[in-house]
Amino acid sequence: MSESLSSVSSSSAGSTSAPGARPRVAIVGAGVMGLSLGWRLARAGCPVDIYEAGIAGQGASHAAAGMLAACAEAEPGEEDLLALNRASQALWPRFAAELEAESGTCVDLRTEGTLTIGLTADDGARLRHLFALQTALGLPVEWLTAAAVRRLEPHLAGQLSGAILSAEDHQVDNRKVVAALLTAIARAGARLHENSPVAKVETQAGKALGVVVNGALKRADLVILAAGAWSRGVDISPAAPLPVRPVKGQMLALRMDPAAPLVNHVIWAPNSYIVPRRDGRLILGATTEEKGFDTALTAGGQLALLTYAWRALPALEELPILEQWVGFRPGSRDDAPILGPSAEVEGLVYATGHHRNGILLLAVTAKVIAECVLEGRLEKVAEPFRASRFTPRAAAE
Repeated sequence: MSESLSSVSSSSAGSTSAPGARPRVAIVGAGVMGLSLGWRLARAGCPVDIYEAGIAGQGASHAAAGMLAACAEAEPGEEDLLALNRASQALWPRFAAELEAESGTCVDLRTEGTLTIGLTADDGARLRHLFALQTALGLPVEWLTAAAVRRLEPHLAGQLSGAILSAEDHQVDNRKVVAALLTAIARAGARLHENSPVAKVETQAGKALGVVVNGALKRADLVILAAGAWSRGVDISPAAPLPVRPVKGQMLALRMDPAAPLVNHVIWAPNSYIVPRRDGRLILGATTEEKGFDTALTAGGQLALLTYAWRALPALEELPILEQWVGFRPGSRDDAPILGPSAEVEGLVYATGHHRNGILLLAVTAKVIAECVLEGRLEKVAEPFRASRFTPRAAAE
């Protein structure tokens, strides 16, 4: 079947919507991706039903640190992903403002920026290499001496070898984003169905008819698969299962005095990141473990988080532990998102596989997938992330 977008937004025989009406949309997954798309599409006049296997927003959306770190996480060979990340970064201020206006909930978009720091001479050499890459890519970064870093964040470790300031790498409180989206979808008229696991996308003659929930077919003109790390568990045949796996991450939060936080910037330290919240939480993350859906907090994982963060910020040793948790990043085969219409099932659209960049990529995913549904086109910046890149033919080409 052609991967043309023209079929995505058009009505067809057996459609549940009247000719010319907005399509009826079923969204699989009520994390930030599914919720944001439900909000956008319901606001545009689509009848929307969102199906969540558990409780909305309690998966990776709840576990995340909320960093918008397109520049700090730039890596060689990921130019297409960097372009997508930067596009989303640019969209975030407007996305946050609209979400706050429609929900009445502040999402705490903070704009102090991110410091990637080095503690040793070896760290400094690696940072110089990263800085050279970032500047070659034209990213808005600045090299800081140890003294300059200390003026910004005086509680950091006594020995520093320099830092990179990524002034446009901001952060948002992901849990407040979830709360705001839940209010926004309700006000827009989208229907949320919790504890309603989707077993499969029902198809006929290569076209999606809806989703099967608890043995019953819930009809829709179009299905969006946004189930994160659980996406592979949804039967989408005749399409091939998506190459999405859970990547376990352990995290923890300490409690600071909100009036006297230890740091104000997001800090990327060797083997650790440290994210301060306005309410006094200090987020430490994160392990990267290929252990499937293993929910265990381990002594080794928690020790590593505390040790690496303590080396960068020794004063945190006096802070009480507030919370410890495990999350599951949705990692694809190349750790990049899977976006756009299925090449095998008409009326099936993907918005999954965002790995460690889920919150960062929220704004651009909401925009490009909503446009895909409503206008029948996929933006150029999202083209490299179609699922068809994983097919043998695409790989050969």
